[in-house]
Amino acid sequence: MTDGLIAPHGGRLIINLATPEERETLLERAPTLPHIVLGSRQLADLEQLANGAYSPLTGFLTQADYLSVVNNMHLANGLPWSIPITLSINELEAASLNEGQEIALVDQTGDVQAVLTLQEKYHYDKHHEARQVYRTEDEAHPGVRVIYQQGEILLGGPVRILAVQEQHFARYRYTPTQSRQHFVERGWKRIVGFQTRNPVHRAHEYIQKCALETVDGLYLHPLVGDTKSDDIPANVRMRCYEVLLANYYPANRVLLGVLPASMRYAGPREAIFHALMRKNYGCSHFIVGRDHAGVGNYYGTYDAQHIFAEFDAAQLGITPMFFDNTFFCRSCQSMASNKTCPHDSEHHVTLSGTRVRQLLREGTLPPPEFSRPEVARILIDALREPVA
Repeated sequence: MTDGLIAPHGGRLIINLATPEERETLLERAPTLPHIVLGSRQLADLEQLANGAYSPLTGFLTQADYLSVVNNMHLANGLPWSIPITLSINELEAASLNEGQEIALVDQTGDVQAVLTLQEKYHYDKHHEARQVYRTEDEAHPGVRVIYQQGEILLGGPVRILAVQEQHFARYRYTPTQSRQHFVERGWKRIVGFQTRNPVHRAHEYIQKCALETVDGLYLHPLVGDTKSDDIPANVRMRCYEVLLANYYPANRVLLGVLPASMRYAGPREAIFHALMRKNYGCSHFIVGRDHAGVGNYYGTYDAQHIFAEFDAAQLGITPMFFDNTFFCRSCQSMASNKTCPHDSEHHVTLSGTRVRQLLREGTLPPPEFSRPEVARILIDALREPVA
């Protein structure tokens, strides 16, 4: 424990951001180094490596760790880790690289973001990774599609990050060190984290507040990195959170931050991944609801809850809080779930995603039992905004 908070994964935060002196030295060497251009997912990974959210990782996975994560959901040292953090290139690019050398990692404009010390370059089985991590080889799955489109060689080794990307949502972009400081200043020791890539509806609000009844504070931590093109944009989702916090949450019990990571849509494995990151941010508990990080019909409704039983609870450290599908029951006259409501579904206010989108496009507010009117108005306005 640190300052009364849960310890980071592995015992301490691993900050891979270069010191000012290191940065100056590495920038001087960078023009003479081989360059690899990174995409948005790798740039997001660099930020999480820089700030300690990926603790205990020091860089992109070497082969032993990669195989152990893909096959066993643990690093080679036995510590739980469920998603491989990798850097891929094609065969031609890899041919000129030698293990032991430094490589400059640059963004699309050529600006140096980090320097990788190459420990290993190795082949890997894309289809095997897809089966293990995403439970499917279907290219229609957005996570699988990324694997199939990336290079055939993985580069593993530690990184020193020189810069992070433009700070969207800078007001809310707390590092794990900063979020932990906020928790200590507020006197919180038991903090529950909540992850979402979707707009917040009454069901989300209900389970957040149920969890908040049992802990000191709630860390609302929506993901603002890459998502599917048909997901609601992060700036819209953040406006929804802001209006909810202004009207319906106790200000001294809730902190809103953002997670600048990319969605993998790995369902159960990503639930573990999201929990471990929130552990690094200082959360002692983590909410796992229906179809966490799911997409399409690739995962069972509660697979993301069941997977926690496959791990040693002490090794995970963070405590999951499982919630059933929730709804407003007209007979109970309250929010409820199948665990607490005795009435048939005809008494429940439930809407499909398709129906909600139809109502919003028509400019019609969904029932207030489903969505707060303030949130629905933001979504209606967003759907009317011209596409940039």
